[in-house]
Amino acid sequence: MISKIKIGTRKSKLALWQANYAKKKIETLGIECEIIKIKSEGDVNQITPLYDFGVSGIFTKSLDQALLNNTIDIAVHSYKDVPVNLAANLSIHCVFKRASSKDIVVLKSKNIDFKKNLTIATSSIRRKTQWLNKYPHHKIVSLRGNVESRIKKLEKNDWDGAIFAKAGLDRLSISLENKMILDWMIPSAAQGAVAITSRSNEKELNNLLRSISCNSTFHCVSQEREFLKLMNGGCSVPISAFAKIENNKLYFKASVSSLDSKNIATVEDTFDSSDLEASKKIFRKILKNGGEKILRELKKENEKN
Repeated sequence: MISKIKIGTRKSKLALWQANYAKKKIETLGIECEIIKIKSEGDVNQITPLYDFGVSGIFTKSLDQALLNNTIDIAVHSYKDVPVNLAANLSIHCVFKRASSKDIVVLKSKNIDFKKNLTIATSSIRRKTQWLNKYPHHKIVSLRGNVESRIKKLEKNDWDGAIFAKAGLDRLSISLENKMILDWMIPSAAQGAVAITSRSNEKELNNLLRSISCNSTFHCVSQEREFLKLMNGGCSVPISAFAKIENNKLYFKASVSSLDSKNIATVEDTFDSSDLEASKKIFRKILKNGGEKILRELKKENEKN
């Protein structure tokens, strides 16, 4: 019988919030937990834009290694940071109820005119391409770091605004005056969800993790991530996917953008809530609606680099 679980996490305040959330959930089962902080490669390099790394797992690799060498028993992640292809012998059996999946823009002043030539900060290629497709006259600059450091960089620089995930600000109870929810922006697959990775052969532990997982959230984000996998996407590819269950129906919206932001293929559809093929159907639909051409262009660009 399991008496203690070592929880691995990154060192940022948001990562620690997520780890402590998982700790509280597990402790309701009468199991002692210890949080172990591990520095990730993505935390060390705060300058390079995420999409320039060219590899997946920039925030998860160190935690994967700690799991595989038994330094920790589980690792807690922002699910959107987890590669669609997990490291060998690792699996996910727990996803907590999703918080907001929305992106928001935090602005320097209240009355900003979006018709002017604004400068907006983000390190996300997904956010960059969607923003420039809507506002082609704007300039995007790279912004890396944890939530608090990104807010400080916004304050210090002469940028007009910066884009954040709403869930991150909410979890840290950060209230900023001039913010706007970007209802038109399609989020990253699994944005707003927290997931736990563990070793695949730990049957007792994995059964325990399944008992505290949110089934509806797990189903939705699994469909989003399967779509991402079919699109062969990662942090360096501007792909968006969002699914939610309402009235026993699964609503699914997805998009893929060209790197120059000029072309975006967007599709949406509604399925039965238990449909395990929704991701494949959305994938086929987006290919027919301009996505295949964009993916070919993206592949050519990747081959050049």
